Amino acid sequence: MTAPTTGTLRADGATLHYEVRGRGPLLLLVPGGSGGAASFDGVADDLAAEYTVATYDPRGMSRSTLDDPGAGQCVAEHADDALRILDLLSPAQPALVFGSSSGAIAAVHLLATRPERVRRLVAHEPPLVEVLPDAPVHRALLARVQETFRTRGLMPAMAEFAAGLKAEDGEDTPAAAPAPTAATTPADTPAPRAGVELPPGAAARAERTMANLPYFVERIVPAFMGHAPDVDRLAAVSDRLVLAGGRDSRGELPYRPAAFLAERLGLDLVHFPGGHTGLTTHPGEFAVTLREALRG
Repeated sequence: MTAPTTGTLRADGATLHYEVRGRGPLLLLVPGGSGGAASFDGVADDLAAEYTVATYDPRGMSRSTLDDPGAGQCVAEHADDALRILDLLSPAQPALVFGSSSGAIAAVHLLATRPERVRRLVAHEPPLVEVLPDAPVHRALLARVQETFRTRGLMPAMAEFAAGLKAEDGEDTPAAAPAPTAATTPADTPAPRAGVELPPGAAARAERTMANLPYFVERIVPAFMGHAPDVDRLAAVSDRLVLAGGRDSRGELPYRPAAFLAERLGLDLVHFPGGHTGLTTHPGEFAVTLREALRG
């Protein structure tokens, strides 16, 4: 693994930690879940052979600190953080962007509001559940997760959330939630599947992301999954948007908004290896598919 160049960048109410490696056109990787720049360790070096790859820790997570640790979060502010990094590293040219899960939600907002700064966006399973016909079911899930977090604590809330993410095609959360572990963190920390061996470092990353989980559950999950994108704006820039889902997560909640939006916008849904956490479980194949999606 190549050691990246690291830096910090001031934003409104936060100091962002970012990392850069490689040479070529700028590719900004926007992490999701409770992870950060480290969630791209499995693909960043590979992609850096062709691109200048920038990764960062979202505000409030890991090395990106908030001025006010109790500050509420919103998608627009996180999208503005991504914009600041683009402006720093590629001030004269629009950049390529990839976002995963909640990071994809921020990236979609960036494309919708500042399309002149985005050359192409690949959005992998953004859980934009407000676009779905059964959105009230998922609002109820988010309310249960928040209530469980307040009354019973982090791990029961994560179990409730993980079960809701697996519920298919509008089904409500199953009565029996899976036992919570570090692996229930969506987006960058995979739940082990039978016959799939996690790559080196994945277990250590899972442990590190546990420290971000309370912030993620309490402030990121409700703000991001309650966000309704401007679909008309997205339609106007759909030639720069690639919507993607995991081959193994068809029908699961994070997959469904991407499929729904692709159909509504007349786009092909691109399938990546693995499920919602394919970035971590299948890094080599994931990088190959991402390169293809970026080239169009």
